[in-house]
Amino acid sequence: MKFHKGRRSKRGRIEIIPMIDVMFFLLATFILASLTMQNIHSLGINLPEGAVPPTPENTGVTLTIKKDSAMLLNDTPVTLADLSTKLEPMLKGKDNRIIVAADNATPQGMVVQAMLQARRAGVEHFMIAVMSNNPD
Repeated sequence: MKFHKGRRSKRGRIEIIPMIDVMFFLLATFILASLTMQNIHSLGINLPEGAVPPTPENTGVTLTIKKDSAMLLNDTPVTLADLSTKLEPMLKGKDNRIIVAADNATPQGMVVQAMLQARRAGVEHFMIAVMSNNPD
């Protein structure tokens, strides 16, 4: 005589489709979040165009001059009066060159004054940032 169990136990199952949906949602969220973080640190300047060879990645200090004559030294706001005092400690132990990224609409006199202040801080070489129009 066989006895049957009154209740059969069911094996648990893991549903994979909802897990794939959740993973896809997380992936899309992280991709969109990383894309929006890229624009947070960018400055809105309109560089002049020119055909130039690529520059090395580790170029040092960048002086950005906006069209309203506001200046930034490596993303830190500075004025023309305190440019040389704030630039001098940044040049210690590095080669004495600086990248000048001036907006196309910036007055030429402001760019020259900023470069003279940088010269007082000890800058020996200036690199002018341009928007490359190379066909590469």
